[in-house]
Amino acid sequence: MLTKDAPRLRDMPAGDVIKAYRRWAPVYDATFGRLVRDGVKQATTRVNSFSGRLLEAGVGTGLALPHYGPQLSVTGIDFSADMLRRAHARVSKAGNENIESLVEMDACNMTFADSTFDVSVAMYVLTVVPEPQKAMSELARVTKPGGTVLVVNHFSVDHGMRGAIEKGLAKHATKLGWRPEFPVDTVLTCDKLRLVSIKSVKPLGFFTMLEFRRIG
Repeated sequence: MLTKDAPRLRDMPAGDVIKAYRRWAPVYDATFGRLVRDGVKQATTRVNSFSGRLLEAGVGTGLALPHYGPQLSVTGIDFSADMLRRAHARVSKAGNENIESLVEMDACNMTFADSTFDVSVAMYVLTVVPEPQKAMSELARVTKPGGTVLVVNHFSVDHGMRGAIEKGLAKHATKLGWRPEFPVDTVLTCDKLRLVSIKSVKPLGFFTMLEFRRIG
């Protein structure tokens, strides 16, 4: 059971997030998409060990969608209509038959019923959402007891050159569209999620994959 107090984070107003990803959407795959490509494959390989209904919160341009196995029925949500348009185009081009729906929705206030999904995934998105702790609670709520919540994210450090760079970039968070300062304790606050594993994600271990089991 996770009961850590949530660290204080810089505000990420919803309007600023939408504006940032309107700018990012046309170049996302060619820039950030290349950086996270190996991590997406690593995470989806783990997800493909499960079956049933899958939620991807923060589906973005749909980079992960072609990698999900046919035993998964996939629902993707994103706050950015600009990113979702590209996800729809990707699915149409690839002809993925296991994509159930792609919906514009706030991960902090989902409209799904409790215990809808067998697996929920949030990749490279929690540094973006206005209320990441609330997003974690929502991921727990919509996941069935005994199900899996998988998080892939950048988590900041408070020392060394990397820590100094993250602190320096933090003041530009709203323009970047993500929070450079984002300690791992941010996602360890939901008492309905039990952390079962932590793994480094390519490239260079800059990202981390956390696997949680939904309890209660």
